[in-house]
Amino acid sequence: MGKIERKLRVCTRCIMDESASDITFDDNGVCNYCKGFLAKQSKHIAFDDNERLSRLNLIVDKVKKEGKGKKYDCIVGLSGGVDSSWALVQAVKLGLRPLAVHMDSGWNSELAQNNIENLVRGLGVDLYTHVIEWPEIRGLMEAFFKADVIDVEVLYDNAMLAVNYNLAAKYKLKYILAGTNIATEGVDIPSNWNWYKSDKKNIVGISKKFGGPKLKSFPSISTIGTAKFVLLHKIHWISFLDYLNYRKFEAIEVLKSDFGYKPYPHKHYESVFTRFYQGYILPNKFGVDKRKPHLSNLVMTGEMSREEALRQASGIAYPNESDMESDRLYFIKKMGWTEEKFQDYINRPEIKHDAYPSEEKFYKFLLNSYRKFNLKLGRLIWK
Repeated sequence: MGKIERKLRVCTRCIMDESASDITFDDNGVCNYCKGFLAKQSKHIAFDDNERLSRLNLIVDKVKKEGKGKKYDCIVGLSGGVDSSWALVQAVKLGLRPLAVHMDSGWNSELAQNNIENLVRGLGVDLYTHVIEWPEIRGLMEAFFKADVIDVEVLYDNAMLAVNYNLAAKYKLKYILAGTNIATEGVDIPSNWNWYKSDKKNIVGISKKFGGPKLKSFPSISTIGTAKFVLLHKIHWISFLDYLNYRKFEAIEVLKSDFGYKPYPHKHYESVFTRFYQGYILPNKFGVDKRKPHLSNLVMTGEMSREEALRQASGIAYPNESDMESDRLYFIKKMGWTEEKFQDYINRPEIKHDAYPSEEKFYKFLLNSYRKFNLKLGRLIWK
C-alpha cells in the first residue's frame, strides 16, 4: 500500500531505514540516527541520580522564583498525549503553579478530550483552550493539501508555539515546560519528513496561492516572532521531561491508575487528523512511516526490544483495517471531499515546501550567525 517497494536496509541497533534520505551506516550497520540520539542523551541527560535531582531542583527553583507573586509560574502545553500529560502531573507534584494550555484545531479525539478533562480536574489546575474556527483551519488545510507539501501538521505546530509563547508573554512568565523530551523524541525526524515549524511565511504564502483564508483565529508565529519571545521577553522553552527519569510505560500506568487516563496506540494519536495523517497519508502519499523514529526511541532507551519495535512497525499503522477505513471516511466527510478528490490527492507527487514562499533560509542564516557570534564572544571572554 505504501510508496516504497524495494527492500530497505535497516539499522542493526534501532529500526530506522533507508526511507530516511540522509541515513548512513557504520561498519557494524549502526545508523547515524542512533549516534545522534546517543550524543543528545550524553549532552542533556544526567545519568547519575544525584546530578539529575540537582538539575531538576535548580530549574524548579528558577521557575518558582520568576513566578513569585504571579497567578501562575509557568505554562504547560497539554495535548492529551502521555508526554504532555506527564509533564503537567510532575509540574504540580513539584509544587509549581502551571497554566495548562490546549490548542483545539477541530480534530480532537473524544479520548483526548476525556484525558484532558480528567487531568485538569484531578490536578486542580486552570486550563486555557484556544479554539481555531473550523472554516479557517479547514481552509488552511485545504490550501496545504492543494500544495502537496508533506508537513500539513506545520499548521498545528506553528499555532501551538504561538499560543504558548503569547500566553507566557501575557502573564509575564519566563518558562514554558513542554512534554518534548529525548526519551521518546531523541531520534531525529528525517529532514525530508517535516518542515521548519516557525515558517509563518510558508503558511501565508501557500494559503494565498491556493485561495485559503487570511489568518484570524489562527495564532501564528514567525522566525522574528520566535526570536522576540526568546531574546526580548526571555521566555525559555524547557524540555521538562529531560530533567526527570522519564519512562513512558511507567508514566502511562500511573496516569491510568490516578487519572483514568486511556493511552493511544501510537505517539501523537490524540488528534484524529494526526492519527490519519501519520497512519495513512504519510505512508500512502509520501512513503513515510513515523512509527520508525518513534519506536526507535524506545529501543534506544531500553523500553522496547528491537524485535518488538519491528513487529509494531509492520503492517498498517492502525489496530485494524476497519478503524483505518473509518478514519478515512471521517476525514473525507469532515473536509467535504469526494472519493475522487481524495484519490487524486493521494496519487499526486510531493512538492517541496520551499517551492513556495518560506523563511527557512532566513532562519538558517540567523541561526548560523547567532552560533558564530556566541563562539566569537566565548573566545574573547576566555582569551
